[in-house]
Amino acid sequence: MSPTLPETTPLPIATADDALAAQQRLVAAIATHFTDGALFRADVGVVAGLGRPDTTARAEAALAQAFGAEDACLVQGAGTGAIRAALSAGPWSEGQRRIVAHDAPDYSTTATTFRDGLADVARVDFDDDAALDTVLAEDPARWVYVQHSRQRLADRHQPADVIARAVAAGRKVVVDDNYAVYRTPRTGVEHGATASAFSLFKLHGPEGVGVVVGDGELVGRARAANYSGGGQVQGGQALAALQALVMVPLNWAAQAGAVTELAGRLAGGEVPGVVDVRLANAQDLCVVALLDRPVAAQLPAWAARHGAAPFPVGSNSRHEITPLVYRLSSSTLTAQPELADWAVRVNPMRAGAELTARMLRSALAEGDR
Repeated sequence: MSPTLPETTPLPIATADDALAAQQRLVAAIATHFTDGALFRADVGVVAGLGRPDTTARAEAALAQAFGAEDACLVQGAGTGAIRAALSAGPWSEGQRRIVAHDAPDYSTTATTFRDGLADVARVDFDDDAALDTVLAEDPARWVYVQHSRQRLADRHQPADVIARAVAAGRKVVVDDNYAVYRTPRTGVEHGATASAFSLFKLHGPEGVGVVVGDGELVGRARAANYSGGGQVQGGQALAALQALVMVPLNWAAQAGAVTELAGRLAGGEVPGVVDVRLANAQDLCVVALLDRPVAAQLPAWAARHGAAPFPVGSNSRHEITPLVYRLSSSTLTAQPELADWAVRVNPMRAGAELTARMLRSALAEGDR
């Protein structure tokens, strides 16, 4: 028997006006910190007085300004590395192993980070305001961890509200902003969190580059822990990350439009074999499509024969151009394993809704033969 899709509550979507404003903030920040032709050269090494390449230091200052934060630190390890650096420089550095987190399946590498950090996690359903307020009032945890994107399809809380409640209760907050930067109007740190951690690889930057932005003391500890030249983000990587990031906000606004249009087309019955759809932040903003038969495991390979990407690279890295047709994320399936054979996520990436729908239609028709 076919399962049903839960109702979803997508996060606020950054508009084209939001995107243009974000792009201009970033360009203004780059102009402030890359004077005298610095934008056209890059250096390497542990520069005396800086402890890192001059280009990296300039890029960090530009990112901090663009996101309204006191400081920023570029790290290796992309989004996972940034989360680990933020937690290590935040609660772990203060000897605080107890943290408050959403009562939902964690992203797989986040679960590993919690385990390796010996985290004592106080779970509370962020969808339940009263329960969250009780935990914030009674639990000794001084830090709250928030994943900006949805952990369950049915999640309905607004991360901004969770951050506000935690800050009002005197807690510090680390936000995993992967899949949310420039897709939503503001990041966690812009909502008042202590720090935001996210991948720049997912924002078209070089492989492996991530960033922690936020409180100056926390970011300073993250930077001090990353002093080794071999582990730092070198100037060329930092510059490439900024060059790519400038193009992202308007690209993301166009992609959000394509995702929304695709959801409407599929809901209207444009693709035979798709019986229900949801717009969801699972990981990226995407369409979750329920199929009329249990072929979700085969569909990515069928779609790949028509030009779709058969698997993600960074779920919106610079490598991903054609539409992605793929299984639901592991955390989504942990929450709803019955969807594994019946539902896929579809992301147009750089394509439009029309091409994406055509690929999906052709792939499902091929499966009928």
